[in-house]
Amino acid sequence: MAAQPPNKKPAGRAGMKKELPEKFRSYKHVWVFVELERGKVHPVSWELMGEGRKLADKLGVDLAGVVLGPKSDETRQAIKETYHYGADVCYICEDPALADYRNEPYTRALTDLVNTHQPEIMLLGATTLGRDLAGSVATTLKTGLTADSTELDVDDEKSLAATRPTFGGTLLCTIHTLNFRPQMATVRPRVMAMPEPDRSRSGRMVWHSLKMDEADIVTKVLEYVADATTDDANLAYADIVVAGGMGLRVPENFRLVTRLADVLGGEYGCSRPVVQKGWLPADRQIGQTGNTIRPRLYIAAGISGAIQHRVGVEGADLIVAINTDPAAKIFEFAHMGVVADALTVLPALADAFERRLGRRAMAS
Repeated sequence: MAAQPPNKKPAGRAGMKKELPEKFRSYKHVWVFVELERGKVHPVSWELMGEGRKLADKLGVDLAGVVLGPKSDETRQAIKETYHYGADVCYICEDPALADYRNEPYTRALTDLVNTHQPEIMLLGATTLGRDLAGSVATTLKTGLTADSTELDVDDEKSLAATRPTFGGTLLCTIHTLNFRPQMATVRPRVMAMPEPDRSRSGRMVWHSLKMDEADIVTKVLEYVADATTDDANLAYADIVVAGGMGLRVPENFRLVTRLADVLGGEYGCSRPVVQKGWLPADRQIGQTGNTIRPRLYIAAGISGAIQHRVGVEGADLIVAINTDPAAKIFEFAHMGVVADALTVLPALADAFERRLGRRAMAS
């Protein structure tokens, strides 16, 4: 593992790498696992397809999508979309046992595909499903896995360089799987940009049989019950996000954040210390250990800008920071900074936008 400062390309690893074992030298191509659950593809799959296309082009190899699921119209649509988002080939395993996610059949299908077709890089979304599957597959294949990566690249030796925060978000490290294949990484939703689909693209299909009977699977799906939530937070895919930190001083002042978010028609969130204090629920947390966001506008009020928060927001088109401390870390990556008390600026912004947009603010 080699530590790297933020936004710096991975350096060479002279002296670190042994000769790749002979059995792995035939491994080529970049794969993206397409997360298809109950007929819907998770958007992170297409985000990863865009990133995988860049890696495949640098390596001069094919980009492949991997689709596991039941034989259905939704599965066939997912296969088509892999090409639209950049895939050259799609590896497909259709079986009734794959109708709902269960670790055993999904791990069997994916590991069998890897052992048969030998990809050098495999990317999965760091969702609940993806994290479970990635860990199981990496363990079965006895290869390395870099979890929650925030940047992917290939170095001068054409090895995957996966960067992620570590040590509680205080350091960015670039990790290489030196002598094993495939090189695996998971990436959280909204870390990578969503590519534009090209509906004219098509590609090759490779079919695979599960080779597993339902009687061999210990876990049975008796009923599907959607997660019960007490909130409707949709931070990851919001176009506008307003967030507050400990600079707001007391939980009651978060009504200023929610009011501005309401006036702008956006979502509201917070930094990690706010959740740790119990002021807002965890589904409102923004950062490496919370939600990663890519809004058109992000307003951060009273947030210091620790590296784990930066990782979660630096994909925003416009970051506006409000903080009384002119030396706050957030000003290092914000596009616009206001050195002032958020308790004064937030209501002033809400009033100004309310007049401009003609919207009624949330009752305080």
